[in-house]
Amino acid sequence: MSVSIQKLGRRLRLAVIGGGPDSFIGSIHRSAATMHEEFEVVAGVVSSNPERSIQAAESMGLRGYGSPEALFSSENKREDGADVIAIMTPNNSHYDLSVQALKHGFHVMCEKPLTMNVEEADALVSKAKEAGKCYCVAYGYTGYPMVRQARAMIESGMLGEIKLLQSQYIQGHLAELTPSEKDCTNWHMKPELAGPSLILGDIATHSYHLLSYVSGMVPQTLSADVTALVDGREADDYCGIQLRYANQARGQLFVTQAAAGGVHGLSFTIYGTKGGLEWNQEQPNELLVRPIDAPAYVLTKGGKGLLPEAERVSHVAIGHPEGYREAFANLYFDLAHHIVALEQGESPDPLCLSYPSVEEGAEGMAFVYSSLESRDSDSEWTSVRKF
Repeated sequence: MSVSIQKLGRRLRLAVIGGGPDSFIGSIHRSAATMHEEFEVVAGVVSSNPERSIQAAESMGLRGYGSPEALFSSENKREDGADVIAIMTPNNSHYDLSVQALKHGFHVMCEKPLTMNVEEADALVSKAKEAGKCYCVAYGYTGYPMVRQARAMIESGMLGEIKLLQSQYIQGHLAELTPSEKDCTNWHMKPELAGPSLILGDIATHSYHLLSYVSGMVPQTLSADVTALVDGREADDYCGIQLRYANQARGQLFVTQAAAGGVHGLSFTIYGTKGGLEWNQEQPNELLVRPIDAPAYVLTKGGKGLLPEAERVSHVAIGHPEGYREAFANLYFDLAHHIVALEQGESPDPLCLSYPSVEEGAEGMAFVYSSLESRDSDSEWTSVRKF
């Protein structure tokens, strides 16, 4: 039985802003939230056009609203109103919508990047703390069981002192100019809506966050090469970034959306003084372990040798794959357990606090702007702030 039904006698109620019927990420959020019976999706603003928003939301079986303001003011007065707001709108609206959601007493799930700039990120961290509400940033790849396993192994010291970190994210869907670029209909390509760098804010932030999340380390400085590889494209589609850590460890990010023939290609490799780990998102149920004093071996989701952090978020038996939706669902699973504990005045299970926090979202913004500062100074080494 779900913890929300067991403790509250009902599922938590989720309202969505953005992510209409044809939205990829919208369908991911809605299905992920309901997968473990912790949430029901009850309301939404799913278009910037008020009439279309109401019609589309109602066609999805939701209470439809014409604007976020209408949703906030109505839902927080209803006895059956939403508990949590999920924000999946263009990036330039994340800050204002988050502030309003917190002000009206809602917990928040927000797509990355957290905000448009570091100043907004700083302010949002403070406002989330003041509100006393849960705030999860949708770094969905952190929900994979074998990512949680890697994190727990490093935290326990099984790899020794971490010395080498590498992540690559190699996509190919922007290897050529796209029709939506040519007719200017893709908001991701517009800095005023998406932020100052497509590659940094869209997918490099995932690679950076994965390394930080799994290793528990944030670099002190970085050197960044950020550019567009495809002729005629203004938005950045490539970055190569070197990382330096306080303990003299070194890291590297190699990220592009313009690799002809590339598919998705998110992975990380981390080595310490006692061995290393390798994980690939296209084979997410396996973790390759390379001890310094024994043959390499593969840990499998649902199999032997997993730590509690991974077992907790492995929901089907070994041999049955769990993929992207299931990983995303684990963020909602964590969030629900934390919210219910707060509602009951109980101390939350430490394992449910594994979802990416608002502070981690702010560190993502610091990474973006440090990378741009370095790029603009001919890849000069630039400091990175840690929250």
